[in-house]
Amino acid sequence: MKKGVLITGMMLAGFFLILSPLAPAAETPVGKPAPGFSLPDSTGKTHSLSDYKGKIIVLEWLNHGCPYVKKHYNSGNMQKLQKTYGAKGVIWFSLVSSAPGKQGYMTPEETTETVQQKKAAPKAVLLDPEGTVGKLYGAKTTPHMFIIDSEGVLVYNGGIDDIRSTSTDDIAKARNFVQMALDELLAGKEVTVRTSQPYGCSVKYK
Repeated sequence: MKKGVLITGMMLAGFFLILSPLAPAAETPVGKPAPGFSLPDSTGKTHSLSDYKGKIIVLEWLNHGCPYVKKHYNSGNMQKLQKTYGAKGVIWFSLVSSAPGKQGYMTPEETTETVQQKKAAPKAVLLDPEGTVGKLYGAKTTPHMFIIDSEGVLVYNGGIDDIRSTSTDDIAKARNFVQMALDELLAGKEVTVRTSQPYGCSVKYK
């Protein structure tokens, strides 16, 4: 190996070692039990994953300042999914892992007001300003979607759909992976598409 190549390789290795502590922890593999957690919602009520044993659960990472999130909320697409599947017994949590002072961070009061303004319908918006649960799941983008089945197993990790754009016109053309997975679970079937590339803005961790 040439000396220059060796030095470059060592420099790159050092670069990644420096960066790695800042990155979200590796996510739980699909097919494994979903990590447990407890977080407060905007009213101060604490929700634990174990409280919803036996239920299908959706985790949606949220940042209303992100244009990719705006795509799905301004169009009403995300709210429609929340309402449709909430009515079928699915527990839908939106999670805010933005740190104070960073894009997407909301106080409990701001969260409650925004839910009303957006006419959103999650079970609750969970506040994770330390980023603990976001990093536990390896949430990378807003939105980043996770689905947990009634056995507590992570069965989907990825994007909401397959068109990585900020255009609301693309929603109708896209394959909505979340909708597909939930329909399959509710029909007693296995999830066909279990992973996809999440797209959106990076989660604004502390």
